[in-house]
Amino acid sequence: MIKGIGIDVMELNRIKKHIHHQRFIQRILTKKEQKIFSQLKNDTRKNEFLAGRFSAKEAFSKAAGTGIGKLRFKDIEILPDELGAPKIHVVGFESYRIFLSISHSKEYVVSQVVMEE
Repeated sequence: MIKGIGIDVMELNRIKKHIHHQRFIQRILTKKEQKIFSQLKNDTRKNEFLAGRFSAKEAFSKAAGTGIGKLRFKDIEILPDELGAPKIHVVGFESYRIFLSISHSKEYVVSQVVMEE
C-alpha cells in the first residue's frame, strides 16, 4: 500500500553558488555522499549531484509528511546501487519500501519519492 508520494523541482542555479562551500555540503550530504561528491571531476557534475540529493531529500520529506524540519538532511542517504541508480535509506523509515527517481535538465532537477508499507 502506498503511504506517501513526494515531488520536488528546483533550479540548478539555486545550488550552484554553494558547491564550493564546505559547510553547506556537510549540512546536506552524509559522509558517503560527500566522498562521491569529492570524486566528481567538474563543477557541472558536482552541481547536478548536490542539487539532486537536496531535491530528493526534500521530496522524501514531503512523501513522509514530516517536512525537512522534523528530519535532518543527513538522516537521508542516497547512494548508487550496483547499476548506478539512486537508492534511498532513511533513519527511522527502514520498514518502508522507498522508490526514488532523480532527473536533470540543463536548468532543473526533479525528484520523486514513493513510499510503500
